[in-house]
Amino acid sequence: MKYVILIHSDPKPWAHPTSRFTDEGRALPVAEHDAADRAFDALLGELSASGELVTAEALADPASATVYRWRSGDSLASEGPYAETQEHLAGFFLVDCATRERAEEVAAQFAGPGSVAELRPAFVWE
Repeated sequence: MKYVILIHSDPKPWAHPTSRFTDEGRALPVAEHDAADRAFDALLGELSASGELVTAEALADPASATVYRWRSGDSLASEGPYAETQEHLAGFFLVDCATRERAEEVAAQFAGPGSVAELRPAFVWE
């Protein structure tokens, strides 16, 4: 089953990896960031080798977004992020895991300092 792991973060300024730009991330020593980077690279290697990693993308600064809303029978474009929130979507990973438990095990490793990982099953069309 396919699952999307959504990474939400509030980095200041917006950059990747987001954990280095959050208040929590800036408080960590460089050695901890380096260890976390190595662990994350190992996780991505494991997911690639197992065939569970389908695709992934980091997203640009939410300020560069254009939002399209349906209004009066037509679409209306507006600049900037969708919502006035602290956390914005920083990126996503699409994984294909045999069980929900495996997807949860993987997703738990994506939360970092100052960021939240959301696991959501892909919709199955019937």
